[in-house]
Amino acid sequence: MKRRTALIAFTSTAVLASLTACMPGTGSGSAAGAPTELVITTFGGDWQKNFTDAVVKPFEKANNVTIKQVTLYSADALAQLQAQKSSPQIDVVFFSGGQEATAARDKLIAPISASSLSNGADLIDSAKSGLEQGEGPVIQISPVGLTYRTDKIDKPTSWNDVFDPKYKKHVAFTDLSNSYGTLGMLSINQAKGGTADDVTPGISAMGQAAKAGDAVVIKTSSDLQQAFSSRDIWLAPYAQDYAETLRKAGQPVEFVLPAEGSMASFITANAVAGRANIPLATKFIDFALSSDVQAKFVSGMTYSSVNQKTEIPEDLKSKVVWGSSLDKLQRLSGATFGEKSATWLKQWNEAIAQ
Repeated sequence: MKRRTALIAFTSTAVLASLTACMPGTGSGSAAGAPTELVITTFGGDWQKNFTDAVVKPFEKANNVTIKQVTLYSADALAQLQAQKSSPQIDVVFFSGGQEATAARDKLIAPISASSLSNGADLIDSAKSGLEQGEGPVIQISPVGLTYRTDKIDKPTSWNDVFDPKYKKHVAFTDLSNSYGTLGMLSINQAKGGTADDVTPGISAMGQAAKAGDAVVIKTSSDLQQAFSSRDIWLAPYAQDYAETLRKAGQPVEFVLPAEGSMASFITANAVAGRANIPLATKFIDFALSSDVQAKFVSGMTYSSVNQKTEIPEDLKSKVVWGSSLDKLQRLSGATFGEKSATWLKQWNEAIAQ
């Protein structure tokens, strides 16, 4: 997952060493009064900073727990779980690209029932839809829509607006190596009449625009910020949370969901199977689902809340998708993503390179 700041790359050896160093010496069976450790993954950067303030620090204080964080993107985190299946070294893992489906299928994560979560009854349906399949609950949602310069163009209404001739040379697409790029492509593809089984309509249209010089292709969130600030970009498919980052950087932008519907990034929290700390890991995940913590995700990270009892501040209601509008967001199944993402990326690279 490409987040807002560049992260330090870890080699498998380095990550393994880091995780080994983080392992609780005695787990949940530690001596009475001794702190218990949880090892969790993180996406680093601004995400880690905000998550630490909203969840990690208050949970540590309330539960006499020491939480160790290791930066791992979703695909790397899944690879670590697979490599460590016989001796897992992570307690809680976060996925943003649907990897929880594979992890559940391979029994790398422990099932969590809605009844075991004190906040279970308050969750929106999409946050708990994967529980029956053994996946962890969704703790954060970032819808993918259109971010646009309010001083340059009127509010767009359709995914097809990115192909409007009046916006030539002022559009940015995101590479499919970025999960937001994949979700944006699928949304455009759907508006063009395509499906997950046939992404040719969307990729062909985007490839033609890029080859003609009508659109640029960027790879990371920081590239997008540069595109808006110094490359005269006015319109780009991207995520709700990053629109707020651009605003904080001084860019006059807003975010909108096109009429045809939108995909979203659903970040799940999962307790790793085979660990002694599963009850504590589940408690940690439940804590992140509370309305108070979800309110901090909304205000500090501009994510949509998964808890129906979360109160959305008036000044943020126009900046985040909330309430019944969340029902309109489409979630790509992890199985579909895992099965087709390599094919989509190959087709994308061929279209862009032609």
